[in-house]
Amino acid sequence: MLHATELMGAETYDTHGNFVGRVRELFIEPAEAPNRIAHFLLSRGRFQPLVARHDQIASISPGNLRLNCSERALDLYEPNEAWLAVRKDLLDQQIIDTSGRKVVRVNDVDLAEQRVNGNVELRLLQVDVGLPGAFRRLLQGIASPALIRKLQSKLPARAILWEFVNLIEPDPLRRVKLRITHEKLEDIHPADLADIMEDLSASERQAIISSLDEETAAGVLGELDARLTTQIVEKLDPEKAADILEEMAPDAAADVLAELPQETSDELLDEMPGQEAAEVRELLQFDAATAGGMMNPEFAFVGESATRDEVLAWMRGQDLNLDQLDTVVLVDTTAQFSGIVPVARLLLAAPGQLMKDLRPEPLVSVKPDAEEKEVFELFDKYNLRMLTVVDDGNLPIGTITVDDVVSRLVRA
Repeated sequence: MLHATELMGAETYDTHGNFVGRVRELFIEPAEAPNRIAHFLLSRGRFQPLVARHDQIASISPGNLRLNCSERALDLYEPNEAWLAVRKDLLDQQIIDTSGRKVVRVNDVDLAEQRVNGNVELRLLQVDVGLPGAFRRLLQGIASPALIRKLQSKLPARAILWEFVNLIEPDPLRRVKLRITHEKLEDIHPADLADIMEDLSASERQAIISSLDEETAAGVLGELDARLTTQIVEKLDPEKAADILEEMAPDAAADVLAELPQETSDELLDEMPGQEAAEVRELLQFDAATAGGMMNPEFAFVGESATRDEVLAWMRGQDLNLDQLDTVVLVDTTAQFSGIVPVARLLLAAPGQLMKDLRPEPLVSVKPDAEEKEVFELFDKYNLRMLTVVDDGNLPIGTITVDDVVSRLVRA
């Protein structure tokens, strides 16, 4: 195995033994072969830099490179945006360790030699994100490669296979050219991905959100610090931002829009579908520090005289958020709030049992103008998992869940 740092500065000789220059950069051509070193940038004094192709390499060793052609066969170097530069674009750059769920820094790139048609090609195996790579970088040009290898052998290694690397590329056009996907990012829990993004620069956070599907992006923004969320949404294309807000719970979308300038907020609401926009606009009328500002207007409610089997059959036909479906709200014949039924009670009840017979006591609700302190006290006093918000006519207009309360307390 060779390391990229061992090749930087390597002396290069042509087939006649003439000194051509030193290796200054290694280039990958992702569109052709995503794991092959396709070009070697060679420089010598004031001469214009040359480029050796992968099929012009006869042998490679730490600090030394031999060509299978003369210097005259090499091309003059011309910058190419489609190439990925190992030193410039990889070393010292941040990548996401999808298995470790954190941001790490690339200290070195590990390469393997491969014989192809009598020539030597280098293939990317993995990126070194551990102490050995950092150690090599520290001693590069000070000690010989052989001595560095001997000293680093006792250090704990840590690397990520090249095939599992997700590059953080702030420029969307460049990301497409390099064919770098972010599918693995979508497999990370939104809360973990939010933690990762808080360690990144603003441009890197923007690049990740832009690459995610709307549902995943909505989950991540819901977990991020409000200040960062505002920065990200302001810089997104309005149509993309509106699509993400549409995937968020109305109360979460309202929290985001409330932090934006009025002009931006209105523009995004105009981009959202009518019903979703109307729900969010209604929530924006409430103070964020009240029950109305905390509630979600989307909740499951059924008649108190329905049977257990009727309710289960109805629920199966609805598009409900199963991850957050903990409690069902009950209403009487006048649509007024008459209680709640935890889903656990519903599942364990007899088939024909009426919903009103399953509701626990006492009957607890809150008005939308109640301060959040009162909401917290009710959750604590009655060990609630959900609290119903009712209007002046005792009609249920929203619910507050325990995770809403926890989020508020953590941010306080």
